[in-house]
Amino acid sequence: MRILFVAAGSVATAFALTPVATAARNAGHAVIMAANDDVIPAITGVGLPAFSVSSQPIGRFVNTDRSGRPTQIPAVPSEQIPFTGRWFGRMAAAWLGPLVELARDWRPDVVVGGTMSYAAGLLAARLGIPYVRHAWDAIEATAIDHGAVEELAPELAELGLEWLPEPELFIDVCPPSLRPADAHPAKRTMEIRWVPVNGQRQLEPWMLARPEAPRLCLTTGSRVAHDAGEHDVRRRAYEVLRSQAIALKELDVDLVVAAPDKVGEALRAEVPGVRAGWVPLDVLAPTCDVIVHHGGGTTSLTAMAAAAPQVSVPQGGVPNLGAQRLSRYGAAITLFDTDVSTEAIVEACREVLSDSSYADRARTLSLEIAELAPPARAVDAMAELV
Repeated sequence: MRILFVAAGSVATAFALTPVATAARNAGHAVIMAANDDVIPAITGVGLPAFSVSSQPIGRFVNTDRSGRPTQIPAVPSEQIPFTGRWFGRMAAAWLGPLVELARDWRPDVVVGGTMSYAAGLLAARLGIPYVRHAWDAIEATAIDHGAVEELAPELAELGLEWLPEPELFIDVCPPSLRPADAHPAKRTMEIRWVPVNGQRQLEPWMLARPEAPRLCLTTGSRVAHDAGEHDVRRRAYEVLRSQAIALKELDVDLVVAAPDKVGEALRAEVPGVRAGWVPLDVLAPTCDVIVHHGGGTTSLTAMAAAAPQVSVPQGGVPNLGAQRLSRYGAAITLFDTDVSTEAIVEACREVLSDSSYADRARTLSLEIAELAPPARAVDAMAELV
C-alpha cells in the first residue's frame, strides 16, 4: 500500500502525523510525507521520506490573499476561526497542483491529511481514492472548515462539491473526555493514543528526573527570536518570554524554558538560575509539575499524555477552543486575553502548584490517553479502505 501524508506548513503538523506514518512504514507500506520547504528537515529528521510541494512559508498564506494583497488578522477571537480556515484554504489551493504532479509519478492508494490539510481531501477526490483525516490536536475544526469552504469554492466546484470531501476514516487523538458532543462525525472514527514527537538532542541527566523543587516548564513554541534584527513580532515574543521567565523564577521552582538554543542562551544571561534552550518536551514533560504554554495543540496534548497540569495562554481564538475544555475538565487553567499580565500567569501557576486537584485530573486524563489504541491500529484500518 502507498500512503501519502500531507502536513500543513509547520513542523507541529508534520510531527502529529509521524506516529501513524512511522507505523505504516514499519508495517512495510510505502510512505511519503508532503509539506513545504520549511518543514522538510523535520520530516527527514524523524526518518520519513519527504517531498516538498511549496517554497512558500506558512506566513505567506496567513498574511496575503490569492492575488497577493495583504490580509489583516481579525482582532475579535470569534472572527479568527473562519479566517484560519481561509488561509489554510489558500495553502491547499497552492499545494494542490504540485500534489497532483507528485501523484502522476507516485500514485498513492490512500491520502492522509492533518486536521486542516485541506489539499489532502481535494487530491483524494480528484484521484478517486480513500481520504483519511488525521487530527493533530484536541481542537475540533468544524467552525474552521466554514472558512476553508469559502476560500476553496472554485476548487470544490471543479469537483462538483459544495462542501469539503468527506473522509472515509477520521483518526482522532483527542481524549474522549475532551471531545465535544457536537464534533463533526465521519463515516468511521478511530480513536488512537497521542504519541509525542518533537525534535531531539543529546539528553542531559537533569532532564530525566524530577528535581527536589517543583519543576515548571515555560514554552511559547519555536516562533520566537532574540536577535534585534529579527521580525518585530518575534522580537516582541522574546520580550514577553523574558518577562514571564523573570516573574516565574520568583516562585522558587526549577524553571525550564523550552526554546530555540539562541533564545535560551540569551535568557540564561538575563535570568539567573534558569535552564533554557532546546529541550525535547516528550522527555521533559513527565518531570514537570506544571507546563505554561501558548495554547499550542501539540504542546497541550504532550502535557496531557505526561500527566502534567497546564497553564495555557492561547494566542488567538483557535487554540482557545481546546484550552477551555481542558480547563473545564480541571487539568489546566486557561488565561485568555489580548494582554495577559505576568502577574496573572504567576498566580495561575501558584494555584496549580498548591491545589492537588489539577495534578489528579491530569493523571486521570493521561491514563485515558494510554488506554487508547496504538497508531498501528490506524494503519490496519486504512488497509481496509483499499
